[in-house]
Amino acid sequence: MRYVVAVAETNSFTRAAERCLVVQSALSHQVARLERELGARLFERTSRRVRLTPAGEAFLPAARQCLDAAERAAAEVAAAVGEVRGRLAVGVISTVTAVDIPGALRDFRERYPQVRISLRVAASDDLVEQVKEGAIDVAFLGLPTTARPQGVAAHELARDRLVAVVAPDHPLAGEAEVDLRRLSSEVFVDLPAGTAGRAQSDLAFEAAGLGRTVGFEVTSADFIARLVRPGLGVAMLPSAYVPHLSGVVTIEVADAPARVEYVIWSRFSRTPAATAFLAALDIPATDG
Repeated sequence: MRYVVAVAETNSFTRAAERCLVVQSALSHQVARLERELGARLFERTSRRVRLTPAGEAFLPAARQCLDAAERAAAEVAAAVGEVRGRLAVGVISTVTAVDIPGALRDFRERYPQVRISLRVAASDDLVEQVKEGAIDVAFLGLPTTARPQGVAAHELARDRLVAVVAPDHPLAGEAEVDLRRLSSEVFVDLPAGTAGRAQSDLAFEAAGLGRTVGFEVTSADFIARLVRPGLGVAMLPSAYVPHLSGVVTIEVADAPARVEYVIWSRFSRTPAATAFLAALDIPATDG
């Protein structure tokens, strides 16, 4: 099953063999043996590519679940004798500031070298779904103050207000403070519509009875700044995040929207590594 997953993810028997640290002939033999046992071909092989058959598409999710269950079982046994191992899959939004994620992962790896760590950057809503599905163990996200993560355990980390971000030569750059009405006439750079990060600003303008134009939609806060810097638009970003940016000017917003940063994990089960990681961050395991 591990070989099948590797071939499916790499679309190559050669790369899958390299990933699994076996010779290609051995990997191909084992996959063929499994196909005979199942009575169906899992892959279509041509000289140019390898892809899953319908049977392979049906087999892959179950194979992943079996491998995850086996890994979890081994990790639970290790935890019972005082050893933390297995995987720690972490998800973050690009603007998280309440926790120094690189530093936290570095310290955790030094303390628990047997744990395999991975990191994924995504939107808050996507991270919640991936925690529910078990694809991610712990995630750090930001939501409007009117929302709270649903279907997962959550602990509030920090609250922050958004500030306006403009180019150094923008007419507003010399202002100490602006309001949403004054900003509403500007062209905005923002996150994609439908994301939690975008909703923070959308809801604030709607509550004030104002409209605005979002001319540029991007998925990265850093790229937002790259578009603001030459004057293509203005943006609103968390005040704790903007010190990481250069070449832009920050302005306080009198009626600015706020956001809440959370750390979330599964309500139903936590891997030993996830439990250890939350403990290292002094996150109460009783939060819900």
